[in-house]
Amino acid sequence: MKKIISWFLQGLLMIAPLAITVYVLYIAFDFTDGLLQAYIRDWLGFSLPGFGILIIFFIITLLGMLGKSIVLRPVIHFTDHLLDRAPLVRVIYTSLRDLFSAFVGKEKKFNRPAMVLINRENDLWKMGFITQETLEQIGRQELVAIYFPHSYNFSGELYMVPSSSVQPIDINPAEAMKFIVSGGITRVD
Repeated sequence: MKKIISWFLQGLLMIAPLAITVYVLYIAFDFTDGLLQAYIRDWLGFSLPGFGILIIFFIITLLGMLGKSIVLRPVIHFTDHLLDRAPLVRVIYTSLRDLFSAFVGKEKKFNRPAMVLINRENDLWKMGFITQETLEQIGRQELVAIYFPHSYNFSGELYMVPSSSVQPIDINPAEAMKFIVSGGITRVD
C-alpha cells in the first residue's frame, strides 16, 4: 500500500505543475476572450473562440503605436499630469504605472539582481533587485533600495540597506526572478 501511495504522489508531482499551468492559462484565455464574445457573436452571427483575444491584442498594440506618435504624446502627458494631481487616484495610478514600467517599460527596474547580506553573524544572504543606487532624495546617500520578491507569490518587500551589504551578481534578471519566486528550487543557468 505504501508503494502505491508513493507512486501516486510521484505522479501528482509530475502532473500537478503542468495541469495547474494549463488551467490558469485556460482561465486567463477564457476570461480575456469572453470580454468581447457577445459583441463578436452579434457582429458575426456566431462565436469564434480566440477572436476576442486577437481584437484586444490589436487594440492594445494600436494604442501603443498611437501613444508613441507625436499627436497623442501631449494627450498622454496631460492625462498623466491630471491623474498625478487627483488625491486618491494618484496613489493607485502612479503605483500601477511605475510597477508596469518596471517590468515592461523603457525603464525596466528589475534588471540588476543582487545578493544582500542580511545577517553578518550567521552569514545570511537574500537575493533581490537593485531599484535605486542611492537614496539621496530622502537624505540617505549611503542606502540602496533593494526589492525582494516573495517566493511562490507575486508580491515582495522593499529594503533600504547599506551599500556595503549589497553585492551585485552577474546572472540573467529573468533567471534571478525565477529562482527567487520558486523559493530557490529552480536552477540558475
